[in-house]
Amino acid sequence: MSVQAELTSLDFELPAALAAGEPPEARGLARDAVRLLVSRIGDDSITHARFGDLPDFLKSSDLLVVNASATVNAALDAWREDGERIALHLSTPLPDGRWIVELRRVSDAGTAPLSDGQPGETLTLLDGASARMDESWRPGTQARLWIAALDFHGDVAAYAAEHGSPIRYKYVRRPWPLEFYQTVFATEPGSAEMPSAGRAFTREIVHRLARKGVEVAPIVLHTGVASLEYDEAPHPERYRVPEATADAVNRTRAAGGRIVAVGTTAVRALETVAAEDGRVSPGAGWTDLIVTPERGLFAVDAIVTGMHEARSSHLKMLEALAGCRHLALAYQAALRHRYLWHEFGDMHLIVPG
Repeated sequence: MSVQAELTSLDFELPAALAAGEPPEARGLARDAVRLLVSRIGDDSITHARFGDLPDFLKSSDLLVVNASATVNAALDAWREDGERIALHLSTPLPDGRWIVELRRVSDAGTAPLSDGQPGETLTLLDGASARMDESWRPGTQARLWIAALDFHGDVAAYAAEHGSPIRYKYVRRPWPLEFYQTVFATEPGSAEMPSAGRAFTREIVHRLARKGVEVAPIVLHTGVASLEYDEAPHPERYRVPEATADAVNRTRAAGGRIVAVGTTAVRALETVAAEDGRVSPGAGWTDLIVTPERGLFAVDAIVTGMHEARSSHLKMLEALAGCRHLALAYQAALRHRYLWHEFGDMHLIVPG
């Protein structure tokens, strides 16, 4: 970022060295030993800490809302009719039984989006399974995401558990078992990619938060693939906000406490069922909500999140809370202090003041 960009822009290029290429455990660190950048909107102050210090930055009146979705083995080997091996990424099941999937080309360097798929193309998978590309997810655009009919001779989840692996992008240097892509809150399988804001939490941190009086309440939002291009809006995702969580949010707000969302997934779920006065209702189904600075946030007061790439919808969501100027200051500090990005990277706590 230039000095001008520090105050006005979130358009930056991420140095390759700042993409976390392995879990912190591979570097000899505990999950909660990753760094934590704490930014306070009220005075634009920045504090550098470790994630294990998170309880020190929260109040006893806070409510932490976490995503209980568990990651699944959503990356599958597939073969085209000409014998080319590609990757099929399961993203999101649709109400009619078909799936949103992503096709990716495979190389020694990892995978990359594949955009020459054709309607009607059928891929062959292991154990006689197949996937037929019915139509582009967004007709009229370069076809990368597809609506596909899957024939897995049974349950898709069971097939993926046996034959799949966690989705991995080229900045992650080698495969890691599924356990490295789960959070301490994960109870309900369904996410194509890890709700990564919860990864740095440990049971010890959760216990310390409880001792301090910070309540924890779950939502479920099953994530789709996160490899969207800069000009692509997030696609609909399945969510559930339980009645007990809605009650906890409303009770906390009525008492003057703060709602701290763990991750953009928790923000999306809560804001889907939030009224303009901040009251939250229980709900479940599909959300196509896109949180922007223009729309703003109704129920969420603070966010625990990872570091996001420039020009992404996630940054627009954070901008709805913090404003462009404050967020740019925080990201300038993160770049200057060499914080790590992506699912195995460092963390960011944004609080009002």
